[in-house]
Amino acid sequence: MIMRPASLIALALATSSLASCGSPGPAEEPPLSEEALAAVTEDPGAPTRALARAADELFTLDGLGETRALVVYHGGALAVERYAPGYDKDTRFVSWSMAKTVTAVMIGMLVADGQLRLDAPAPVPRWERTGDPRAEITLRHLLQMRSGLEHSEASDPPYESGEVRMLFLDGRDDMADYATAQPLEAEPGAQFEYSSNTTVILADIAARALTDSTDPDVRRKAVADYLDARLFAPLGMTSVVPEFDRAGTLIGGSLIHATARDWAKLGELLRNKGSYRGEQLVPRAWVEEMVEPSPQSPHYGLQTWLNRPTGEEQHPLFPDRAPESAFSMIGHMGQYVFVSPTQKLTVVRLGHSNADERRAMLQQLADVVELYPET
Repeated sequence: MIMRPASLIALALATSSLASCGSPGPAEEPPLSEEALAAVTEDPGAPTRALARAADELFTLDGLGETRALVVYHGGALAVERYAPGYDKDTRFVSWSMAKTVTAVMIGMLVADGQLRLDAPAPVPRWERTGDPRAEITLRHLLQMRSGLEHSEASDPPYESGEVRMLFLDGRDDMADYATAQPLEAEPGAQFEYSSNTTVILADIAARALTDSTDPDVRRKAVADYLDARLFAPLGMTSVVPEFDRAGTLIGGSLIHATARDWAKLGELLRNKGSYRGEQLVPRAWVEEMVEPSPQSPHYGLQTWLNRPTGEEQHPLFPDRAPESAFSMIGHMGQYVFVSPTQKLTVVRLGHSNADERRAMLQQLADVVELYPET
């Protein structure tokens, strides 16, 4: 039998169609574990399975480091809670630099109390001597990390960094004394220089606003009692353990311990602009000030990181994947309390990730955040 051209074409098309039917489609996603599904609440405010998978991958994907805790609140309700083996809802996690935002909240309450002034010269006795150029440093300069004080946050070798020397070497007994003794390397207000030492200066200023005593025990108690009475107790943050140096100064840039749930409570307070159950614990205007960009750093406010683009490729957050109004407490090795008011969202991720792992982990965290629309 001789086949006509039209018949040949039809046969070729049929063969092609049959072949395509047998071709493999997109790879199926692996089934979700019971643990992944159990971490998501009944009404999480986002597609349950997508949220469970995005959260699960923070714990299971290679190259992200170790996620030890994840807590997500949406609209004031718990949406996700999960812990790595060895950790649970009662585990206290170290803040590292998330403590800086706590210090900023304390300073804001003292400003509201009339104890401190934001744009007045910082009340540091050492700088008040005649002719000292550091007298031009204001409280705002310190809060925005633009004091101009000589500093290196990280060095190679590490023991040469100003932060390490203050925390662990020659400054460890009286950290504020070490930090305030540094000379200027730039005009106050002129440049952004991230500095844990600056936050210890703020913590010392707070202690001296609360007590005239130089007795370490008195200073320690004054600050601890103030934070507990005005912030932690009203919020129900019962797990918080702040650390102090030998001089009684809060190590306000690095060392506050709390559970993941309690870190989420603080994030929720800031999302609600300082209000909790109808009580204004922190002035609304102060929380708004905390998330205003510094003149020298669009991605930094008052001891708080902002999700604002900087024009540079590297960013501590993900401005291309979440609203510019979002902000975060950020701590060493991957501690985050990420707050997005327009998404009614607070996300706490605590764990241990190096620099490369953090970049990958942040994109996975953004996968969680992107499941929630702006409202």
